[in-house]
Amino acid sequence: MKFTKLGRAAVVAAAGALLLSSCAANEPAADEPAGTDASAAPGGSSFSGDLAGAGASSMGAAQEAWIAGFQTANPDVNITYDPAGSGAGREQFIAGGVGFAGSDAYLKDEELAGSFGACVADTLPVDLPVYISPIAVIFNVEGVESLNLDSATIAQIFSGQITKWNDPAIADQNPEATLPDANITAVHRSDDSGTTENFTEYLAATAESDWSEGVFETWPASYRGEGAQGTSGVVQAVTEGVNTIGYADASRAGDLGTVALQVGEEYVPFTSEAAAAAVDASPRVEGRHEGDIAVDLDRTTTEAGVYPLVLISYAIACTDYTDDAQAELVKGYLSYIASAEGQEAGAANAGNAPISDSLRDEILAVVDSIQ
Repeated sequence: MKFTKLGRAAVVAAAGALLLSSCAANEPAADEPAGTDASAAPGGSSFSGDLAGAGASSMGAAQEAWIAGFQTANPDVNITYDPAGSGAGREQFIAGGVGFAGSDAYLKDEELAGSFGACVADTLPVDLPVYISPIAVIFNVEGVESLNLDSATIAQIFSGQITKWNDPAIADQNPEATLPDANITAVHRSDDSGTTENFTEYLAATAESDWSEGVFETWPASYRGEGAQGTSGVVQAVTEGVNTIGYADASRAGDLGTVALQVGEEYVPFTSEAAAAAVDASPRVEGRHEGDIAVDLDRTTTEAGVYPLVLISYAIACTDYTDDAQAELVKGYLSYIASAEGQEAGAANAGNAPISDSLRDEILAVVDSIQ
């Protein structure tokens, strides 16, 4: 028999009690994610057991905060998240090795056509957009802190058509920058990556004539450059290299130079607000099954103040689990993640854009149906 479903308010209240108690604390410890207070341990938690997740490295810092918050409010729960990459996370979820996945790309039609190890047969999992962040084009060129670039120039850099930093296509858009006569080292993800899929989707939509490979998660051998494992690997390679450029979740850009993208007649730097605006202005993917919230991002928008190179990372979960206890843990944890308290905790630790109230209501309605 299935466990009795917990109401949305009860789940969020229990899981979010941590945030209420932390308001009275002065500061979190240096080694704890911001937005949590490990000394708070509300009693009466209805959750216990182990829950494993895996997937997108982009949301790794947010997952650290979410796990800390939920486990502190529910001390009998142990949650782990392996930031192995979107593709690896979906593979583990499909095989039934983890109870939920994080992915920078929603499940593909061919994946939905198969079976899912943790889900009741003949039921489909759902994609829930719980993490929104701009993707930053990051670079390391001495004396240059920011650049203006259109998508055609970015496409030519990463496809190997532009090889020098002082190429006229770059210099003409940045007349005040002192650009070296030096070779460009373009760094890309070497693993199966949803960040790569979002990045190449932007280039394919906005610079089709300069980006012949289309949209992909795995970098093709025909496009040269330096590969690096995971978001941290790309950031490290760009940071430690000379005259390098790459792409990564903007929360990881640190002190590296970043690119303002041409949108219409203006150049727009990344901000959380500009990324969230892009998501809210985009329609849902047509033809998806009930409860699935896959977003069809409008990469070609010319609306002022919108940053179209945005990443949505989805929590992927069953709507009906073969294991009742697993269902209740997933339901509770995802309710906390999507709550205002959870989003604030994630943003404090990862710098992502909290989801809008309307999107939160949509997600929580689906989470309520998990059994």
